[in-house]
Amino acid sequence: MAGKCGTRVGGPLEPFRDEVGQALRAQGYSESRVVHLLLLMAHLSRWLAERGSAVGDLTGEMVEQFFIGFRARHRWCRSSRSLAPVLEHLRAIGVVPAAEIVPAPRNAEEELLASFGHYLRDQRGLSATTVEAYQNYARACTGMWWPDGIVAPAELGAAEVITVVRSSAGAMRPPSLRCMVTALRALLRFFHATGRTSRSLVEAVPAMASWPRTALPAPVSAGVAARLVASCDVATVTGRRDAAILIMLTRLGLRAGEIAALTLDDIDWRAAELCITGKGGRVGRLPLPADVGEALASYLHDGRPATRHRAVFLTAVAPYGPFTTATVGGVVALACDRAGMARFGPHRLRHLVATETLRAGASLSEVAQLLRHATVSTSSIYAVPDPAALAALARPWPEVTR
Repeated sequence: MAGKCGTRVGGPLEPFRDEVGQALRAQGYSESRVVHLLLLMAHLSRWLAERGSAVGDLTGEMVEQFFIGFRARHRWCRSSRSLAPVLEHLRAIGVVPAAEIVPAPRNAEEELLASFGHYLRDQRGLSATTVEAYQNYARACTGMWWPDGIVAPAELGAAEVITVVRSSAGAMRPPSLRCMVTALRALLRFFHATGRTSRSLVEAVPAMASWPRTALPAPVSAGVAARLVASCDVATVTGRRDAAILIMLTRLGLRAGEIAALTLDDIDWRAAELCITGKGGRVGRLPLPADVGEALASYLHDGRPATRHRAVFLTAVAPYGPFTTATVGGVVALACDRAGMARFGPHRLRHLVATETLRAGASLSEVAQLLRHATVSTSSIYAVPDPAALAALARPWPEVTR
């Protein structure tokens, strides 16, 4: 069968040719790329026909077998990854077997870390990114405790816990060490909760040294935030998208992960509200200011690709896909470059929102409500008072006369 672009597809994949082509175009692939992928699909289909195989037989192993012979005859496509967009659609509609399941843990340590990950997701409600970070820190701990691979949590004692912290203290910067200690406490709670240790060893973790804040963090002013937004070329699709992201960061103080997780269903245009899924799966509602709504509407109406994805913010190149936390950070970093300033992360803009809200006369509890913090003490870290206002409150130092 020859399609509209002239690519003939024979064999068991023939009935899906037009559907795959439409799906590829919807994902933003250029017409030349669509033709390229359909030609590769035609070669695969003929190979299946020669073997007497059906569509349902097309496993990942068979795809690799096809490319072994294909590479020997052709030089224009040498990797099975080239066929991924086609296979993804065929798997989505259920005509090709799903991708192979991730292999089981190879040893006792990997099995322990996998169980730890399930505990963090199911019992603690942590995000996938946090779970992965905790598992990486836990892997470093288990490597120190059991270098021979013989995992024995029941034999752990306070001395081993203290040793791993001391060893890490000499190799890590303070911020990373604090994260490592937090992950270690979570690991020890996991051991006790699952019966791997007879008592909790959390109290054996040394407390981290902490000093009161003696210097204010480098502030991001409202003027800097305005320069970031102004650096976006709203005449382009990418510019409208990035401007909407930056306005949401600077006006609402959202976390990067909350921006990435925002879906079309989370926007209530009639009530002018946003439904935000924050840390630990906590859901909150925020008002949708007019300028934020206008920036969102501009991107959604004239910029966002029409795809099956429900995420608000999508990548601008094929295949279109949802943003991640790292992608949001990249938007801020590139805006800093365009504005001619040193790079910083999205979280600094969250500090800006807290500080500006406090300076406008809001109470610390109102700032905590805006940032969706569980306690006011957390908001006090974000909300930096105006140094000039603090100076006005300081009492003059008495002069000593002789």
